[in-house]
Amino acid sequence: MSNPAGTRGPFLPLLLLALAVLGWSVFQTTQLVTERGSLTAGIASQDVQVEQSKKVRERLESLATRTARVARAGNPNATLIVEELRRRGVTIKVDEEAAQ
Repeated sequence: MSNPAGTRGPFLPLLLLALAVLGWSVFQTTQLVTERGSLTAGIASQDVQVEQSKKVRERLESLATRTARVARAGNPNATLIVEELRRRGVTIKVDEEAAQ
C-alpha cells in the first residue's frame, strides 16, 4: 500500500513537530532549573550582608537614641545633631523613659 506519487501522510510532519515541542520543553525546563539554582545561591550569599546591615542599623538607632536623650538633657551640640537629622528626614525613636 504505497501512497500515490506526490502525496505524503501526516505522520512525519507531526512526528517532527512533536519532537520539536518536546525538545523545546526540555530546553526551557533545564534553563529554568539552572536559573533557579543561581537565584537561590545569590540569595544565600546575601545573608551575611543582611545580618551585618541589621547590626549596623541597630547600632545607629542606639546611637541616635542616646544622642536624643543627651539633647533633651540640654546639650547644645546634641540638639544641633538631632535637628540636622530631622531636617534630613531621619526619624529618631525615643523610648518612654527618655521622654519623661
